[in-house]
Formats: sequence, C-alpha cells, structure tokens
Amino acid sequence: MILNECDFVISVGARLGLRQIGHMKELFAPHAKLIRCDVDQYELGRQVKEDEEKYNFDARYFMELLLKEEIPDYIDWWNRCHTAKKLLEGYDDTEGNILIDHIARLLPENPIVTVDIGQTVCWVAQSLWLKGINGRIIIGGSYGAMGVGLPYAIGASISNNKGITYCITGDGGLQMNIQELETVKREKLPIKILVVNNRELGKISEIQHSSYHDRFCITTAESGYTVPDFEKIAIAYGIKAATLPSYQGLEGYKSWLYDNEPCLLNIMLTQLTLLIPKIKWETGTIKPDLEGALLQKVNSLIGA
Repeated sequence: MILNECDFVISVGARLGLRQIGHMKELFAPHAKLIRCDVDQYELGRQVKEDEEKYNFDARYFMELLLKEEIPDYIDWWNRCHTAKKLLEGYDDTEGNILIDHIARLLPENPIVTVDIGQTVCWVAQSLWLKGINGRIIIGGSYGAMGVGLPYAIGASISNNKGITYCITGDGGLQMNIQELETVKREKLPIKILVVNNRELGKISEIQHSSYHDRFCITTAESGYTVPDFEKIAIAYGIKAATLPSYQGLEGYKSWLYDNEPCLLNIMLTQLTLLIPKIKWETGTIKPDLEGALLQKVNSLIGA
C-alpha cells in the first residue's frame, strides 16, 4: 500500500527482482520516481523503470552523498508509514514464521545456521534473527538445490573444528540426503537438525493450491507424497531424536541445542501453511483473498 502511494523510492543494495516487484514491472510503485544504488554493476543492468536513475557506488559512499543533500521534512509521511507498520504488526506471521522466531530465541550467541531450500529458506529469511554479530546463516541461494541443508551443516561443522552447527530443513529436503545422518554420527559432529515438518512439499503444493485450484500432484499425502518417522530414523542411525507436536515444545529441548552431541527435533507444522506476503507472478499485486483480508483489517483498526 505504501509503495502504491509513494512518489519517490530510493533502493540501496536491493535487487528489486521479479519476486519482489512482480512480473509486471510497470505496476511497481506506479507513481514513484526510482533511484537505485548497487555496488554490482550487473544488477543495475536490469531496467525496473524506464526513467530510473542508477548509481554504481558502494552503499556507504552513496549514503554519505545523500546526507549532504538538502532533504525536506517528511515527518508526516514517516509517521504515516510507521502507523501502518504498527497496525499490521504480526499480520503476516504464519505458523512457519512463529516457529523460526522460536528457534531464534533458543539459539546461542553467534551461531552457525544452515538452511535447506523450500519454504524453510523463505521463513528463515523473514523471521530468523541472530544474537551477536559474528553468527552465520548459510543458504543454498542459486548454488544448491533442495537437500543442501544437512550437507552444508556437515561442511560447516568440520570447517569449524567440529563445532556446533544448526541445520534448519524441511521434511522434503531432509529426505534428499537423509543418508548423511550416518556421516553425522560416524564423525561425531554436534549438528542440531531442526526439521520443519508439514508433511508436504510445501513450496510446490502452495503453487498447486493458489494457481491450479488444489490440483495437487505428488506434493501431499493424498496426491502421492509421504513422510517417514524421522525420529525413528535418527535413532536407528544412533542420533538422539524427538518429535514435537508444535513449536511450543521447543523450550523443553534447549539443553539438546547446547550440548556436544548431534540431535534431531522433528517439529510438526500444520499442513498448507503458506508463505505470506507473496506477490502474484502475473499481476504484481498481492493475492486477492489476502488483499481483501488485509484491507478489512486496516479499515477496522483505523475505524474507517
């Protein structure tokens, strides 16, 4: 809503890729002048708006130049944005976001966290926060496919003198390289495997739900995808494990996250937990059902 109403956007170090702005670029901040700054000249090679200004600068240098400009008083707009933010606080938090936030609260200072591909990497990007300034979040990005979480954790632990590493993976991702549990046990690596288990191939089933009218295909139990008992499998490999009916039981296993042994926590999640907010690929707008609910909530909060 803010992007739709604003008249000026300054983007510093943000890709402004299609997942952020939608497929129809002309609908992104339609009334706004756009200035982009990026240290990567190739990112600036893509055109978002026809009349945009681009600066191939380091962010610090760009901000120093910007602060030397005579900037008008935008306090009314600033307050309006913060009022909207406060009104909508927590609105986009799904069960997946809440789970990741619970994990973040239990992690020690400066942890090393590896993340698998799928809904998990999106929820981590939204909701994982680290204590301290020397922690690391290692994701696949464009360099690793689904299933990279556990192998990344193995490499990270070994490179850190067999130090504690936290692996956040999904039920689908873990099954891609589940045999590496033997490596974890054999090498005595204190890897803490946190399985976000919604018993679905969530990212694909979500697309099938929203864009293909619930025509699921090998992504849910009913359509041909199933999940084993990860607790029993981990125990068979000699790794202590437990199944949690929800994220609310995590606190009871805090000691497992700090000791020098590997473990697996199989955390159950409600099926068809969606990624929110999400731009519709073909329109550049949020989903109509979410948009209607969002506007209804804002209107009720401001008494409109």
